[in-house]
Formats: sequence, C-alpha cells, structure tokens
Amino acid sequence: MSVFVWIEVHDGQPIPASFEALGLARQLGDRVTGLVFGQGIDDAVKAAFAHGADAVIKADDASLARYRFEPYVALLAGLVQEHNPAIVLAAATTSGRELLAGAAADVEGGLLTDVTELSLDGDKLKAVRPVLGGKVLSVETVTAGGPQFATLRSRAFPQPEPDASRSGDVIDAAPALAEDAIAAKVESIESAGGQISLTDATIIVAGGRGVGGPEGFAPIKELAETLGGAVGASRAAVDAGWIPYEHQVGQTGKVVSPDLYIAAGISGAIQHQAGMRTAKVIVAINKDADAPIFKLARYGMAGDLFDILPRLNEEFRKKLNK
Repeated sequence: MSVFVWIEVHDGQPIPASFEALGLARQLGDRVTGLVFGQGIDDAVKAAFAHGADAVIKADDASLARYRFEPYVALLAGLVQEHNPAIVLAAATTSGRELLAGAAADVEGGLLTDVTELSLDGDKLKAVRPVLGGKVLSVETVTAGGPQFATLRSRAFPQPEPDASRSGDVIDAAPALAEDAIAAKVESIESAGGQISLTDATIIVAGGRGVGGPEGFAPIKELAETLGGAVGASRAAVDAGWIPYEHQVGQTGKVVSPDLYIAAGISGAIQHQAGMRTAKVIVAINKDADAPIFKLARYGMAGDLFDILPRLNEEFRKKLNK
C-alpha cells in the first residue's frame, strides 16, 4: 500500500508535525513517499528521508516558495492522479487542512480531518477524532473508493527518531500552474520571531480574562520563559486587545496538545476547552473555585494568579537552575 505524506515547509524547514505523519505512514503502508514543495528545499528533502520516507517527490520552484492554495492543490491533485497512492496524509495545520480538502475534492477522494487516532480497517482508513468541543470522540471510516486523505492533529502521534543515514529516490516534479495563472499573490510575510509555536509547544502557559489587562500577561510570559514554553490566551483576552490573536487557544483559535497546559485566570468555557482539552496535564489557577476549568484540570489552585504565578516561577527557576 502506497502512502503519500505532504511535508509542510516554512523557510526551507519542515514542521515537526509532518514527521509525526511520516511515522504513522510507515505503520499504514509498504512504501512511504514524502511530498516536498517550495524553493530551496534540499534540507527538507533530507529530513523527510531521515524521518521515514522511502522516496521523495520534490517540486522546487519560485512559484511554490510560499504556500498558496491554487498552485499547491493543483500540484498535489495532479501527483495523486499520476501515482495513485492509497492514502495521503498531512498535519492538520491551517494549510494542511485546506490543501488536503481541495485535493480530495479534485480527485473525488474521501477525507478524514483533525484525527487523533488512525488505523486500517481492511483497506479503508478508520479514524478517531474529537467533536463537540472535544467532549465526544467520533469513530469514522472512509467508505468511498479512490485515494483516502487524512489530516492529523499535531502532537497526537509519536515522532520517529531521525536516522541521517537513510536515503531514497528523489523524483522531480514541475509546478502544475505557471505564476501568471495564479490569482493569489504573497506581498509580505510577518512573523513573530523567536517565539515558540503554540501547536509545537510541549508546555503552554495561558492567560484569560482574569489577568485584567495587557500588563497582566507579564507573569504568564515570565513563567513560560522559565519553562521553555509558549504563551497562550483565551478568546476574551484576545478580543479585549490584551494580546495578539496568534496566541489564542480554543475553538476559534489554535488547537493544542502540549504535555503541560497551565491555565491562569481562564474560566474554562467550552470554546476554550475545545482547543486544549487533549493536553496531557492541565493545571488550573483561578480565584473562582467553581470555574469549569477545574473539572478538566488534573491539578487546581484556587487563588490569585498574581500571587501564585510568581511563586511558581521562583520555584521552577530554583529547580531548573535558572
């Protein structure tokens, strides 16, 4: 069984969630092919082999330097029609969900989205994915014929240990669309340099309405820095303009699955829980001992976050020799 894995690349480097997809692909199929699109992507090709690809289809062109729906979907759909893989996987990032949905529609394949478990039932994919804000686990199976597509929730699957000695066939592919045939143009890219990605973070310290204002995120950021984690936020804090949207966790923000999630001043509305309830360990800090977040947390502290967070930070700095 042939499995394609789209390797999502940013600035020439693949994202860790793509390696998780490669590891799963090796459990599902006999031959795993990584798909690497972009410009100047030789390092990403090597990383794909190191993490489990048997072959790589490489499309290196200026028109693919940044992800855009039109050229990427046209290229992926064309490669699927040409090579006829049984399964196509990608990380369930914003780009991965959009790309696989578009390609699946073009080739009339079945699509499973944001899955946390994936296996084979005969020759059909069987998936488990959280629905209704993560309160229910839905078991879904592809019934249609043709290629089967699935996007995988980040950090839901183990990442294989890299083996730099691995190599394989590299197949060059040409872009499916010329630049003048692409309607969307990338004029500029803005990124928050030096920050840990929420979706990749193993530790997240998040603040909500209880921080009281922009300055209230200071102890959140200090603890996140001490722990080597990322800063998260509830929608209420983002809507109030206290912190940029890129930090928002929840139904209308990022869906995260860290090893440790510290929620400070977050009541735990169902919309927020939808984005973080799969964290391995949840710690809640809130003045309201009846806040919904405590029902989800493994550990809870009912009290003032401005008293608790600095004390936690001090203790962690001692333990970590910082």
